[in-house]
Amino acid sequence: MDDYPLLNLFWTMMWLFLWVLWFFLLFRIITDIFRSHDMGGWGKAGWTLFVIVLPFLGVLVYLIARGDSMGRRDLEEAQRADAAFKEYIRSAADGGTPNRTDELAKLADLNARGALSDEEFQKAKGRLLA
Repeated sequence: MDDYPLLNLFWTMMWLFLWVLWFFLLFRIITDIFRSHDMGGWGKAGWTLFVIVLPFLGVLVYLIARGDSMGRRDLEEAQRADAAFKEYIRSAADGGTPNRTDELAKLADLNARGALSDEEFQKAKGRLLA
């Protein structure tokens, strides 16, 4: 280890970090290309080819051209995942069955609007409470 100075170790670590960062960015952009719903198949194929054939230029141009929508797609995906997680927690807490109070409120609203007759309302209410 005497022939490898400490400064060279730092430079090696920096280059390794930048190499990993580059691949992370490259895979992140390729993932975003395929996740994008506002592009057709030819657009996705073109961007993918551009990023693979000329990686440095392709990544730079993609970030300049579509960087803002990339962040927006990330935010929307995170919000969808959060909503799905909260819904899963809610359904697991309810035991997977709808809340009776909510169902009764819906039935009463349908009855008040005239969509259900009084007889239909009573039957549905009886089934729900049984």
